[in-house]
Amino acid sequence: MVAKEMYIGGKWTEGTSGKIFPVVSPIDGQVIAKMHVSSLEDTKAAVAAAKKSFYETRDWRDMDSQTRADVLLTVADLMDARRADLLMTDTVDNGKPLREAEGDVDDAIHCFRYYAGLIKAPYGGVYDVNAGFGKMHSYTVHEPVGVCAEITPWNYPLLMGVWKMAPSLAAGNSIVMKPSSKAPLSTIKLFEIFEKAGIPAGAANLVLGGGEVGAFLGESPDVDMLTFTGSTKVGQSLMRSAAVNVKKLGLELGGKSPNVIFADADLDAAAEWAMIGIFFNQGEVCSAGSRIIIEESVKDAFVGKLARKANAITIGDPRENPDMGPLISEEDMEKVLGYIESGKAEGARLVCGGTRYTEGECGKGYYVRPTIFDNCTRDMRIVREEIFGPVVTVQTFKTENEAIAMANDTPYGLAGGVFTKSLGTAMHVVREIRAGITWINCYNPTFNEAPWGGYKMSGIGRDLGIQGLYEYQEEKQININLSEGAPGWYIH
Repeated sequence: MVAKEMYIGGKWTEGTSGKIFPVVSPIDGQVIAKMHVSSLEDTKAAVAAAKKSFYETRDWRDMDSQTRADVLLTVADLMDARRADLLMTDTVDNGKPLREAEGDVDDAIHCFRYYAGLIKAPYGGVYDVNAGFGKMHSYTVHEPVGVCAEITPWNYPLLMGVWKMAPSLAAGNSIVMKPSSKAPLSTIKLFEIFEKAGIPAGAANLVLGGGEVGAFLGESPDVDMLTFTGSTKVGQSLMRSAAVNVKKLGLELGGKSPNVIFADADLDAAAEWAMIGIFFNQGEVCSAGSRIIIEESVKDAFVGKLARKANAITIGDPRENPDMGPLISEEDMEKVLGYIESGKAEGARLVCGGTRYTEGECGKGYYVRPTIFDNCTRDMRIVREEIFGPVVTVQTFKTENEAIAMANDTPYGLAGGVFTKSLGTAMHVVREIRAGITWINCYNPTFNEAPWGGYKMSGIGRDLGIQGLYEYQEEKQININLSEGAPGWYIH
């Protein structure tokens, strides 16, 4: 089994560490690939290549927007041609059901096409002013930030990487990408596509490794921007590292998102959406609707509906398209099972699930049954902490104000949902929820055209939309004196 290489300065390389890391499929715990692990020297070389690309050779930075867009459209076309390979890679590497991987790949392709189109649109402002200095012509331009280090998670291996690489490359930056070592394979294949599409040497670099690599990217004075999607704990560490040279930051971090359901809601539809909100991608979603907050009078009826649906979920080999596949690793599975035990110990009522799923060949992998806890209180760990698995808690409220207070009773602020037939109630509640992404009478739909990001400890900045492009740009003000001479009044 030939180990996967990193990509630095336009060349595939084994690097200098001599270390090989196994890539394990959560389907059955088998090693499906090996990869070379980047040393600090390799990471420094990748940053140096990106710096040279941006500040010296400048062939990607100075490329006109039409030509740069054409390259990104070629990337999208080549991804489309390798669609089956990419989606199967994510399915086997990550464990998500095949149809979910299909959606990820299709969204990733569209993301490149979206930013290829957006980078050609006019933007900026022009102002004619007279502020006591004479007549001035002032305008703004958007410029690429420079060297962008991008660290991505394992739960959406390809898609989350593209959310960062598509806009940053479209803006003309040079990048250093570090995917999660738990699921790096689709990102490695994407760099094969970059090479074939003709992205210039040094404009896109790939390093492979763990926290040591990430910390260096945060600290390096040659990195102009750091963007990261992952846990809040790691995000906090990267913020401290980035403070060394006050580099620009983009962070999409954890969540403990509320799903507020009023008594007048369509409970059947709400239960279906709640299922999507928590059990999609095995619950390994930062925006998962992991806290159901429901009006007390309909709680029992709703929980009964949700439990029947959860018990009917199919679990199995994700290549066979069940409703749920395995969690990413044995370590993560044990963490989720630990939270379940904590919930039981703290007095929550286990409605369904709560155990590892081991039927047939699944006994070799890392599967957990969809789990519902009722009678939960705000002080329980399962209510307070991000579990990142197929576990949902149920709390009740009596008044709208109580529902809002419970929804905001979290240090996180990534997402939230509201279910009600009253438009006035829905609009009031979503305006009061302190979160960056909200849904009314649905949960989870995401669009490349709309910004994605959170409040509070869920992060800084936005992915996607035109805001996602602005994240990878600096805005410069340029002023031209249209009057003759200097004003003369401030120097004597």
